[in-house]
Amino acid sequence: MKRRDFVKAVGANALGLALPVPALYRPLPPSTAQLLLPMDDSQTDHLKAYGVTYRVVQAGIKAEWLLNYRGGSFLMPDAAAIRRDAALAGVSVQPVDEAQVTAVRGEIEAGNMDAVPLEKAPRVAVYVPPNAPPWDDAVTMALEYAGIPFDTVWDFEVLGGKLASYDWLHLHHEDFTGQFSKFYLIYAGNTWLAEMVRFNADAAKRLGFATVPDLKKAVARKIREYVSNGGFLFAMCTATETLDLALAAAHVDIAAAFADGTPMDPDADRKMDWSQALAFTGARLEPGPQVASFSDIDGHQVNAPGRRQPLGAFKLFNFSAKIDPVPTILVQNHRQVIPDFYGLTTSFLRDRLKPGDTVLADEEGAPWVKYINGDHGKGTWTFFGGHDPEDQQHQIGDPPTDLSLHPHSPGYRLILNNVLFPAAKKRELKT
Repeated sequence: MKRRDFVKAVGANALGLALPVPALYRPLPPSTAQLLLPMDDSQTDHLKAYGVTYRVVQAGIKAEWLLNYRGGSFLMPDAAAIRRDAALAGVSVQPVDEAQVTAVRGEIEAGNMDAVPLEKAPRVAVYVPPNAPPWDDAVTMALEYAGIPFDTVWDFEVLGGKLASYDWLHLHHEDFTGQFSKFYLIYAGNTWLAEMVRFNADAAKRLGFATVPDLKKAVARKIREYVSNGGFLFAMCTATETLDLALAAAHVDIAAAFADGTPMDPDADRKMDWSQALAFTGARLEPGPQVASFSDIDGHQVNAPGRRQPLGAFKLFNFSAKIDPVPTILVQNHRQVIPDFYGLTTSFLRDRLKPGDTVLADEEGAPWVKYINGDHGKGTWTFFGGHDPEDQQHQIGDPPTDLSLHPHSPGYRLILNNVLFPAAKKRELKT
């Protein structure tokens, strides 16, 4: 590859490290030597290892994801620039010679493992209002900590067709029903909530919609179109449940009670068209504005008095790496059992899933699951319940999680699996 391209992609890296070009770029003679980024307990920073791998792929250098091998390790050429980037990021690397690589490949071939080439670094977008509300976003923090570049988009960009510029899109807090997450029940009078309402109402007006719910339904349809055209969608927390509610509610005003005080249509549940939704079906809507819940999709109902369920732990499923590469990629980890964490939507009831959904993680014996994936058209979606994997009961106004204190977070690893997933060579990534 060209020297200037490598320096642009790796030298001026997302860690913000300005290094002299000669010190950074010092090509090695042709060699079969490679670097292993282990992702088992020997790794010093699991989260930043994704960033190193991303930058290597972004530079046009061949890398591989070794599924189920030592926690989902990465293999790449041995080069001084890569070693330097890893060292600055605090990421462990292990030089391996040709004989060692051959032994690794033999082990992979013999077991429930696979080696997936990583071809192209995905272009990443995060859906977030320009006047971001006063709480943090787990995915944004993961991207920033790992050093993976991303753009932000909101309703204007989505409706303007800009999503076509991106391979991967993340949704987090947004309430696509247009009810502002029913925060008025708890946070009425807060300046930030009034500003959120004003900002969204102004956007709806400028974009030609009568109400915020109408705007959000249109945005939800554009996001579904993005997936259908081959995009990768990852959503957490409220966005998972409310995106599907908005898609299914083409002929239902599910936010009427908040919008103008009129009662919800008593036939609203019957009028929902779940064929338009990505993941869920048959849900019953919350009939009024008195309870901070949207539907019965969420099994935990964190803000609904008398319904809130205690947290347990969820377990990642073990898939066949050679037969089911998609779910295998999405569950790569050094831990199989992970403590659960709340969100406005924490989990998904099993009997609300569509038959084609793949369950990636659940709580043993519980009626809900935590982590699901599926296809729509040419694309793929993944929904992960909860707000912050390292803050079980995060509240608005709490300080953001310091990921330098959680470099081995298995929950944040699931997020970064999704970010790197589109880079995997499309050998046959449909399950």
